[in-house]
Amino acid sequence: MEINLEKLAFDIDFHPSDNLVAAGLINGDLHLYRYTADSVPVRLLEVHAHTESCRAVRFINGGRALLTGSPDHSILATDVETGSTIARLDNAHEAAVNRLINLTESTVASGDDEGCIKVWDTRQRSCSNSFDVHEDYISDMTFASDAMKILATSGDGTLSVCNLRRNKVQAQSEFSEDELLSVVIMKNGRKVVCGSQTGILLLYSWGCFKDCSDRFVDLSPNSIDTMLKLDEDRIITGSENGLINLIGILPNRVIQPIAEHSEYPVERLAFSHDRKFLGSIAHDQMLKLWDLDNILPGSGSTQRNEAGEVDSDNDEMDVDGDADSKSNKVNKTKHASNGHALGGSNNFFADL
Repeated sequence: MEINLEKLAFDIDFHPSDNLVAAGLINGDLHLYRYTADSVPVRLLEVHAHTESCRAVRFINGGRALLTGSPDHSILATDVETGSTIARLDNAHEAAVNRLINLTESTVASGDDEGCIKVWDTRQRSCSNSFDVHEDYISDMTFASDAMKILATSGDGTLSVCNLRRNKVQAQSEFSEDELLSVVIMKNGRKVVCGSQTGILLLYSWGCFKDCSDRFVDLSPNSIDTMLKLDEDRIITGSENGLINLIGILPNRVIQPIAEHSEYPVERLAFSHDRKFLGSIAHDQMLKLWDLDNILPGSGSTQRNEAGEVDSDNDEMDVDGDADSKSNKVNKTKHASNGHALGGSNNFFADL
């Protein structure tokens, strides 16, 4: 199943309980589609959400609203039913907003081009935590819910662990040789896997984040721009050569290529709420929905929780050193930001 978005897409997200998929586009538009297995997808909304590109998209509040982030420094909440603006924060970050993830029912996290991560509390209607940990753009984030920790990768080549309970950066890896682009938690919280610009998978043991414990090089030299955890032993990767691969972790192996989006880089992957479909976007301006029962028999019975469980008792790690002053070394088109910081209030969710 294919949807021609007509513009380059940077992010997609599926509704948590309905057959809806949203896409954020390079021209700042937000698209929402309804899909079924036996009919052509229908576009329900087309909203010009931002003055610059729409880099990040997430359903929030049980799917009632869509949150988007942009290089224009803003975060916007849009009503899913009507497409109307619920709330907008024009000064969410001092740099381009690059990533958004859901944490709990009442919190989300955002990451920007200068390495800052912010946590937004929708009940307190404010920014509850802010972590200036990285020297370059936040490329990906995931959440260890049991331990209340955000794990983030960055273009500066490091992995960070932010402890929400203690409001501190708990750990940061040593610099790797190239940019880290994606991250998932595996093996019931015992392993963290990071995808890199050179196509090498870096494996870290939980609690030992200073240096990786293993490297898997079989996907090199194609960058691993996006990853999804299928279960505790397997991940799905999207690479710059357009291939979507099924990868085994410990033992590390390429199990099989499962799809080829196009000859262009795969930008993002996501599962539908019922795991019947795998969504992919690439630089060909197409959103593709892959039937997982066809490309990966038995996938529907796998666990849906990407974060997994972790050892929440291991809370005594500290950052190895203070972060240096921020630098903007981003070499990808989507990470080039314009404009200036607006500054001001963090009261974003007052109307949600």
